[in-house]
Amino acid sequence: MTDLFHHTDGNPAPQNATGGFFTTRDGKKIRYGVFAAVARPLQGTVVLLTGRNECIEKYFETIRNLADRGFAVAVLDWRGQGDSSRLLRDPQRGYVRSFRDYARDLEQFFEEIVLPDCRGPYYILAHSTGAVIALLASPSMVNRVRRMVLLTPFLAVPDLPVSTSTVRRVCAVFCALGLGRLYAALGPRPKLPPPFEANKVTSDPERYRRNVAIYEAWPQLALGGPTIRWLKAAAEAADAVSDPGFMARIQVPMLIVAAGADRVVSTRAVEAHARRLRVGSLLMIDGAEHELLQEKDIYREQLLAAFDAFIPGTGDAV
Repeated sequence: MTDLFHHTDGNPAPQNATGGFFTTRDGKKIRYGVFAAVARPLQGTVVLLTGRNECIEKYFETIRNLADRGFAVAVLDWRGQGDSSRLLRDPQRGYVRSFRDYARDLEQFFEEIVLPDCRGPYYILAHSTGAVIALLASPSMVNRVRRMVLLTPFLAVPDLPVSTSTVRRVCAVFCALGLGRLYAALGPRPKLPPPFEANKVTSDPERYRRNVAIYEAWPQLALGGPTIRWLKAAAEAADAVSDPGFMARIQVPMLIVAAGADRVVSTRAVEAHARRLRVGSLLMIDGAEHELLQEKDIYREQLLAAFDAFIPGTGDAV
């Protein structure tokens, strides 16, 4: 597995790792990893879903935390990012045709990797866009997944002067004009990483530097900004999972966790969505930035304590 997962001095790969690639039904190669539990009793498997411009390596610490609790962890790089197939000739451009492509990849991951090779019961822990993908896939997960913990789902941008539906319509016009592959924001990845003081995702300087070092050592894992087509797909997904009829079909119990100081995702939108879910509850972690699993211990430990309370060990996991 030394060639499959990339480590740095401050971010060694967890032990007990297996993994590889599976090929989607439309021919994309998706990298995945399965990490065995290192504690007993065995508690089942957590399917870990990352956010935009993230990779398996960024979650090595979290994988260890879960393995130490008796959970195996199954994780994949979404199509178009990490070490999975890129979707454009320019690999820096964050692109996807539809978030339903992500959801189909997740369903195939369950069918081909998780269900045959990983011990149940199954849980989902998902961050940001990964949380939206989990919501989108939730109707098909009702007989597979016992519970979900969704962190700062990317439902809306804070202080946006227009609605998500308006963003979707504007992006649709640009896509119809053949401009969907242009950057919608940020542009190419900068040659020098932003200083810690300029980042909007974590208040922890050590974890920030650790994550920057991953992409400095392995630049092929990184992305630049999202394209117009990606933003259109994200807005379509946010509208879809917020539809009252869709929300009424969700049956998997969920804990939705919002970050009180989030500057990437609208905390107000996250709160409103959680209130409307019949099977959802909300936890607000005051003072935390967007990337809760990359945050200071004072915030991160609150999240892990909530995880422990919401996803306890079960009698059939021995």
